[in-house]
Amino acid sequence: MPDSPAAAAEPCRILVAGASGAGKTTLARRIADATGLPYQEIDALYHGPDWTPRPSFVDEVDAFTAQPGWVTEWQYEPVRDRLAERAQLLVFLDYSRARVMRQVIARTVRRRLRREELWNGNIEPPFHTIFSDPEHIVRWAWRTHGTRAALVADAAAANPGLEVVRLRHPRATEEWLSRTFPAPFQTGA
Repeated sequence: MPDSPAAAAEPCRILVAGASGAGKTTLARRIADATGLPYQEIDALYHGPDWTPRPSFVDEVDAFTAQPGWVTEWQYEPVRDRLAERAQLLVFLDYSRARVMRQVIARTVRRRLRREELWNGNIEPPFHTIFSDPEHIVRWAWRTHGTRAALVADAAAANPGLEVVRLRHPRATEEWLSRTFPAPFQTGA
């Protein structure tokens, strides 16, 4: 960010919240690109081999958020409160369940068909596991979709200095991006 008085007031510790599949990672990367702030995909810190939580997760989140500026997604109960305490801005992608489910299903199918490696050697499990694994990402997204607003409200109440921007549709997100970070987004980047 530029070293000007106006830039000093801009948030430099930014979280992106929303249901699984809402687009948190995509938006966080776009904000980081627009601001030049360091970005860390929090899933990469959390998931170890075979989808096991990494023992170093909390320490790595602490180290990343000790920096003066950063962007990451807001998730995972062991660090959710500390992230909200350290952040200046929380952008909440509060999209409809129908939109989120379309997005998470499309993403899951694409990743599985392409056998995309996600974090630490993990790939999406076979499709049939949606019926047998209660923690399958599609089931998780469905089950937790309605809980995100209360978590965001609790974080805002506990952290009066935390600015919350609630965006209910991708068009609203694009409008907010173009107003908040105009230079990179005016060209449609």
